[in-house]
Amino acid sequence: MNKQALIIDCDPGVDDAVALMLAFGSSELDLLAVTTVGGNAPLAKTTRNARMLRQIAGREDVPVHAGAERPLRRKPAGAGAFHGDEGLGSLTPFEPAKTVADGHGVDAILNAVNAREPGTVALAVLGPMTNLALALRREPMLARRLGPVAIMGGARGEGGNITPSAEFNVWADPEAADEVLRSGLPVTLFGLDATHQVRATEDRIATIAALGTASAETAAAMMRFSQTVEREIVGGDAPPVHDVCPVAWLARPDLFGLRPCRIAVETQSELTRGHTAVEFRVDPDTAPHRWAVSADADGVFALVAEALR
Repeated sequence: MNKQALIIDCDPGVDDAVALMLAFGSSELDLLAVTTVGGNAPLAKTTRNARMLRQIAGREDVPVHAGAERPLRRKPAGAGAFHGDEGLGSLTPFEPAKTVADGHGVDAILNAVNAREPGTVALAVLGPMTNLALALRREPMLARRLGPVAIMGGARGEGGNITPSAEFNVWADPEAADEVLRSGLPVTLFGLDATHQVRATEDRIATIAALGTASAETAAAMMRFSQTVEREIVGGDAPPVHDVCPVAWLARPDLFGLRPCRIAVETQSELTRGHTAVEFRVDPDTAPHRWAVSADADGVFALVAEALR
């Protein structure tokens, strides 16, 4: 079976952690590199966290490159209330044995894509889109060389999770999101409309934890932390596992329903900063983007369990 070559750009983050564990263990994906960005936590922490997760998964063969420290124009934001002060919930931080790889995350993305045939390297963006925007500024032809681009970000019918109309990743760097969506990249966006369908119920967490591997126990701990946050802040019991969705789609596209669309990002108004205007009234043959509208949650968690087994 031909594996999908993949780069993950992320800001771990408890749900990033579950997505990384899926990618580290997936039989459908060939993870070439992980690049990090400041987002859920500052860059130094998100980079350390990616290295910690790599070591837990036993995948030191995958290089981790540090990327953009701050958004294109905005002050850095954070999401400590949802991810903990260190970014990985209740997991005690440690200094991983293997260091960060040489070279900026933007260079790592460009080098990996340019080293392979056009259209063969996929990119999953699980945090603010700063690194991808900077890569496109450096080499606009990247829009034609990249393979599938799957991004966790945006909100439409579900409303936002950082403001009434904005999702955190887009809100944190709306200018980067705007540049990416205007670049000509055939982006598939996994916003809250889809990710809120993929929830870590008690049974699903218990199933993952029972696998007993280090990766499974870590993923379960991340979801347990999110469950506590969900209860305290949102009032629910089963938190969405947002960042798993783009990675799961790249491994198993049949698990999600998509609609062709055109997406624009609000960058001017502070009231609606980061709002994603998703327009479905487009010609499906020429629509520049796709928006995830449905998810097979049982299928996604079965995929995660298979990878963590």
